[in-house]
Amino acid sequence: MPTPTGPPTRRSLRSPVGLGAAVCVLLGAVAVADVLAIGAGAHSRQLFSEGMADDFLTYDEAAGDRADLLYRASGSLQVLTLLATVVVFLVWFRRVRLNAEVFDPYAHSLRPGWALGGWFVPIAVLWLPHRVASGTWTASSPGGSNRPPTPRGLLHAWWAALLCAQVFSRYADQAYSDAEEPDEVLTAFDQVMAADALDILAAVLAILFVRRLTAMQGERAAQGPAPVAPAIPAERADWGRAH
Repeated sequence: MPTPTGPPTRRSLRSPVGLGAAVCVLLGAVAVADVLAIGAGAHSRQLFSEGMADDFLTYDEAAGDRADLLYRASGSLQVLTLLATVVVFLVWFRRVRLNAEVFDPYAHSLRPGWALGGWFVPIAVLWLPHRVASGTWTASSPGGSNRPPTPRGLLHAWWAALLCAQVFSRYADQAYSDAEEPDEVLTAFDQVMAADALDILAAVLAILFVRRLTAMQGERAAQGPAPVAPAIPAERADWGRAH
């Protein structure tokens, strides 16, 4: 059971629909960048593998340089799309956490500030954001305390995929940097492409998570103030629908 984070504070609801849509678009861009990186990596791997087959006697250095340039460019695109996504996602994440404080201030084990701070604490980042998301999910469930919370399978799947993608990506990048022997280079290519595939899965699940939580808050807002805090105003703004 989460412990109350304190007495209810007077806040107003703010629609996360626009931010949620922006996050989903950017997550789609992350997935596209990952697909391009996988394609560029497969091309570079093929050229390298063909060179190994004939001891690099007929290796086309010009083609290899172009492939390497394309691979590096795809990596830069991944970094740019990821940075943009992280910024907008954190703004959205804070918005839905503050809304959840209006819906039910007693559903949380962490204060609203951890919606941002939890992502920057070494080691604890492995679980703090998930705890924030879990409390937000519970408070945002349509029906509030009158019905059981919406099943959290999507929330858990997104978090597990995110952690797996981040951990394996670090491992694959290190293996690629350390690879010296031809066989190690080929293996490193495979690992980096596998990490990119995991990142695509995490991005897709993140899109589903953002859409679902945004829609849940729209439904919850339409029900009015939470019975646990009748004095808290809950403005019924035009939330729209997240489909």
